[in-house]
Amino acid sequence: MFRFILLFIVASFAAFAAFAATPSVKVNDTQAEFEQQDFEVFLAEIYSQAVAQGVSKSTLDKAFSGLKPDPKVIGYDRNQAEFTLNFWRYLNSRVSDKRLQKGQKKLQKHQDLLAKIQQKYGVNPAILMAFWGLESNYGRNVGKMNLVRSLATLSFDLRRRNFFTKELLILLKLIDDGKLPADVQGSWAGAMGAAQFMPSNVAAYAVDSDSDGELDLWNSLADIMHSSANFLVHIGWHAGEKWGQEVALKPDFDFSLANLRTKKSVNEWQILGVRQADNTNLPSSEAPAALILPMGFEGPAFLVYHNFRTILRWNRSILYALAVGHLADKFSNNQALFAKPIVQKSLSRDDVLEMQIQLNKLGFSAGKPDGISGPKTRAAARKYQAKNSLPVDGYVGYQLLQQLQNER
Repeated sequence: MFRFILLFIVASFAAFAAFAATPSVKVNDTQAEFEQQDFEVFLAEIYSQAVAQGVSKSTLDKAFSGLKPDPKVIGYDRNQAEFTLNFWRYLNSRVSDKRLQKGQKKLQKHQDLLAKIQQKYGVNPAILMAFWGLESNYGRNVGKMNLVRSLATLSFDLRRRNFFTKELLILLKLIDDGKLPADVQGSWAGAMGAAQFMPSNVAAYAVDSDSDGELDLWNSLADIMHSSANFLVHIGWHAGEKWGQEVALKPDFDFSLANLRTKKSVNEWQILGVRQADNTNLPSSEAPAALILPMGFEGPAFLVYHNFRTILRWNRSILYALAVGHLADKFSNNQALFAKPIVQKSLSRDDVLEMQIQLNKLGFSAGKPDGISGPKTRAAARKYQAKNSLPVDGYVGYQLLQQLQNER
């Protein structure tokens, strides 16, 4: 079927271009509707690109035979926990007592393997265990969705088309090379194995630890841990350094300084009114750090270092990175956060969309409304807060939603 379609790519290009120009799925539409013929034209273009990159036609014919987009994937993409949960709800669901206790037992059980990996890569066992626990609940939840279908669906969608198309092409090459089975399964987002590697990470960083010619990111703990440590080192992990720490702020602190772009030495933060979580002085250090307030000025505060940014290269969510760091710390000392939990309603993507529209209407550019609180939305929130004599923390939360609703 696809070889036949390829003969008509030129004739069909107008239809493909018309599709590409249409808006993506609405925020509240989790059952996205696709026109099958447009999807086939799109697959034909992917087929052509894959052949040009050396993927065999037999592999592509098998992978694409009867392939249809999966609307559930778009629903999952639009409702990720990182988009819809506030800090406390996210942390409590990810760093649970059960996950902590299970990880502590595995640290003890696999201490010899983890010690060898730390010696080779410089990544401490607690961090590796935290990633394993957060990514797949220690290998229990690796996903059962067909990865070719998931990535084809996400490539067909417009939100992050370039990124997912690249991942789809790499996945097809891995299948063609015999490194992965044609029916390989994983998460809705295209990640696979106990470490939930995307295809590009499998191709670049996965390690066959015993050199037996078989890469197993599902069942071989040695392959999983070696691959995870190798990935962390290549994206910038610094051995022997911590990711960050909870801190306390003086009452007159300038909250506008709390963002990842503002870097100051630990000593400078001390002068500005940052203290350790127990209100003692910070240790003297010239190490660069940033201050983040994941739930605004009323919530916890964290001073984060280089390795926090490395965690963000694994997963760009600040909530995810904080959960990894906090879980790793709890493996070591089981220390709870000093900040007291705040009970606050989480926002839906429609809530964020409403705020973006209102901020734009008031002259504070939040970018194109998409229901995702990104850097532009937070910057617009800061400008709105400054103009209205509010704490300038850039937090896009329920209080800001109420304030903006009152502006209508």
